[in-house]
This record gives sequence, C-alpha cells and structure tokens, in this order.
Amino acid sequence: LDVPNANTIFINSANNFGLSDLHQMRGRVGRSNKKAFCYFITPPYDVMTEDARKRIQALEMFSDLGSGFNIAMKDLEIRGSGDILGGEQSGFINEIGFDTYQKILSEAITELKENEFADLYETNDKEKKHVTEVTIDSDFELLYPDDYINSITERLALYAKLNDVEGEKGLEVYKKELIDRFGELPEEAENLLTSVRIKWIATRLGLEKIVMKQGKFIGYFVSDQQSGFYQTEDFGRVLKAVQNNPKILRMKEKQTRAGLRLLLTVENVKTVDKVYDILNAIMPTAVSA
Repeated sequence: LDVPNANTIFINSANNFGLSDLHQMRGRVGRSNKKAFCYFITPPYDVMTEDARKRIQALEMFSDLGSGFNIAMKDLEIRGSGDILGGEQSGFINEIGFDTYQKILSEAITELKENEFADLYETNDKEKKHVTEVTIDSDFELLYPDDYINSITERLALYAKLNDVEGEKGLEVYKKELIDRFGELPEEAENLLTSVRIKWIATRLGLEKIVMKQGKFIGYFVSDQQSGFYQTEDFGRVLKAVQNNPKILRMKEKQTRAGLRLLLTVENVKTVDKVYDILNAIMPTAVSA
C-alpha cells in the first residue's frame, strides 16, 4: 500500500491487528513535506482485551519519527520473549515485563559466575562491582513535578532514559536536553539528578541501600559479610575517612531481619547536595568514569 498523495488512513478494528502491523500501516501515508493523519477505529477500551489496549497505547506513546525500536521493544514486552534458556516459548516474562526479566536473568548469571562457576571466570577484584544497584529511601522530593513536565508519558520516558545515563558527561548532556525542552530545572528535578550521582558514588562505597530522612543519612553496606568488598581499597578508603572525620562520619553494626548489617551514618544532612558533598569527599573519582 503506497499512495503518494494520500495524507489520511483509517484502520478499522485496529484492536485486532498486531503492534508492528499497525505501526507499518500508519507509516504508509504522509511524506517529509506532508502532514498525515492515522485514525484507529476501535471498540471502547473496556471492551477490548488488555493486550489490545496496550498496543493502542503504545502507538499513542511512540508516534515520533524513528520510534520503530521503541515499538519493537514494547511489542516484545506485551507478547513476551519466552523462556530464553528453556524449551518453553512462553514464560512469566509476559507478567513482569521485559526489563525486569532481563534484570533477573543478569543477576542469576552473575551469581552463577561468582559461586558455582567461579573457577571458570577469572575476575579482577579491583574492577569487580560488588554492588550493582542502590536503592534510595528519602523524604526529599526526587522527581519531575507535574507543573514542570505535565505529560505522565513524557515523565516516565525521561525517568527511563535517566536510568540509562552513564557518567558525569552523559548526565550533563541529559540535563541540557531537559533545560532546552522544559526550561530551568526546579529544585525537585535538581535533587533527582544529584541522587543519580549519589548512587554512582554509593556503588563504589559498597552501599546497597541509602536512607535520607529527617536530616539523617544511613548507608547500608554489602549484606554478605564474606564479600570480597571488605578487602578492597575502596572499603579501606571508607574506613580511613571515618577515622579522619569522627564528628561527621560514624560506622556501626545493626541487627536487621536479614542479619547483622554494617552501617555508615551522618547526622544533620538537610539537603541532597550535602549528602553528595560528604560522599564525594570520600570517593571523589566515582562519578568521573
């Protein structure tokens, strides 16, 4: 189907078509110098199946030029990619989403490399990441306010993009794009970007969880007390910082449901920037990678 002069297409019963089919058909109208319109005719949302609703919403979300990759990933998430390492071609990925499935699979492979198949994989302790993800629990507002970015879809896309940013240069480029599109960043957005820098440093410091509440900072070190992290230079740097700044940094053990945990605590931290400055003083090269 290719009608050069057509600028409008109606797709009847669009809920019965696949996501890639719909994406291809809507691309049959319009040219670089001609604005085109595509109308999906569907029953009411409450009548359609859940997958059909997701397909239509995906097309609404990704309508810009060059959205083919995003459409393909969304299609994969909706239909599921199956059990990659097994004989079945339909797995629980359809329920948890493709990104989460990838994360679980990556963690399982890493665990096998470090334990059952450790002899087959030689790892350099200096380069090894003992913490792959840092969770933050905070009473600071770390977000894009509704009055700064009023589209929920746009905010979610930007959060996802921020999660993929690597290094200070990448974060600066990301920040410039935000300012170009939406104007100067409000305090909540600035705090969000600073929290990303804090996560980078925390990864080097061996902190799996960070709590920033009521003017107090608490960092939870690697839960596995037998972890090789406690023999690294990075942990030695933490110990040295605590010894040199006893009035600011304190280290203690606490009994938790998961067992005994080593904590790093800092009192009187009333801003996100203050937390960043303190951690950056311990590990100043962490965000330059």
